[in-house]
Amino acid sequence: MPTAIKMPLRSLSPAIVRDLQEKYPDAEISVVPEAAGAMNEDRFWEIIALLDWSKAGNDDAVIEPAVRALEKLPEVAILSFYDLLSEKLYLLDSRENAEHSENSSADLFLYARCGVVANGREFYEKVLEKPSTFPKDLFFESLLDVPERAWFRKTGQDLEHLPKYIYETGFNPNGWGAETITF
Repeated sequence: MPTAIKMPLRSLSPAIVRDLQEKYPDAEISVVPEAAGAMNEDRFWEIIALLDWSKAGNDDAVIEPAVRALEKLPEVAILSFYDLLSEKLYLLDSRENAEHSENSSADLFLYARCGVVANGREFYEKVLEKPSTFPKDLFFESLLDVPERAWFRKTGQDLEHLPKYIYETGFNPNGWGAETITF
């Protein structure tokens, strides 16, 4: 993967441009306005609300409206959707939520957290605020496919973006403390 150089446009001087041209003669430059097209919190939840629960039992059909809406947005929106999804899952990653979910594996607890997010903003915020409301036997692993499918349809390539947060079970130190997690 090529190295990316990121710097404020206002800091580019003729000397810096010449230096970059010498070091990277075949490189291409693109100017991306900060946060242009990025996903915001409200738009994230609007995409989540597109999940079609009338198709429950067919996860591909449930996520399809969200994938279609996301693929129509700029690439940066798909990446920032993934970052926001990772944040939501990360914030739910806690010992207390795991205990209330009564899941016996790290993977099942991740899929349970996906289920919480997939049920919308109000439900997510309720569970985040009051872990005792974390549902048992509610899983939606397919939520993780939404940004990947949208990215592939948009670009024809696999999504190779590391999200802002590691959402795998046990990576939120505020939720687990310093103790080792065992499932």
